[in-house]
Amino acid sequence: MNILLKSAKIVDKSNKELHLKKRDIYIVNGKIEKIATKIDVTGKTKVIDIKNLHVSLGWFDSGVSFGEPGYEERETIANGLRTAARSGFTAIVLNPNSYPVPDSSSDIVFLKNASKGHATRLYPLGTLTKSAAGQDLAELYDMKNAGAVGFYDFKHPVANPNLLKIALQYAQSFQGLVCSFPSTTILQERVSSTKGQFPRPWD
Repeated sequence: MNILLKSAKIVDKSNKELHLKKRDIYIVNGKIEKIATKIDVTGKTKVIDIKNLHVSLGWFDSGVSFGEPGYEERETIANGLRTAARSGFTAIVLNPNSYPVPDSSSDIVFLKNASKGHATRLYPLGTLTKSAAGQDLAELYDMKNAGAVGFYDFKHPVANPNLLKIALQYAQSFQGLVCSFPSTTILQERVSSTKGQFPRPWD
């Protein structure tokens, strides 16, 4: 379907010629064909002419939580990406808080495959440790090769500072990104609940 946007204000600071200017935008098969002060078209074209219409580059959300796998009733990948696209987001980073958590290359492959065919690109985070339990490192290198953009135990601090140091050193060897959630309160509760299973950095 061809679409004509009438008198849309373009928001794009990188384009001094068009930034904050009102222009007609002609879209053919999903791609911008022409931008001009006034465009007249014939044939089958959907004309969108609404007050205060704005057009900008696609937005990026660096922290999205869906539910699939495990919590599909909360949000599926397909519906989440569809909602993101309709909200103007062209790319999102997916938090590793599903069940099971993505701690292996096969988990990352599943997420990447589930996102194919959608207008919004999905960039998955893998967990830093196996099962996000804070004990052993997950398959960082393999997940990176499968498409993980970073490693993060979602809203769980790593109680063992030596484990975090090893993770940083290891990830540095293949330019991996390690994300940390610093929270003393949660850390103390987590150590307490595991009956001293993890070393306490403040002891």
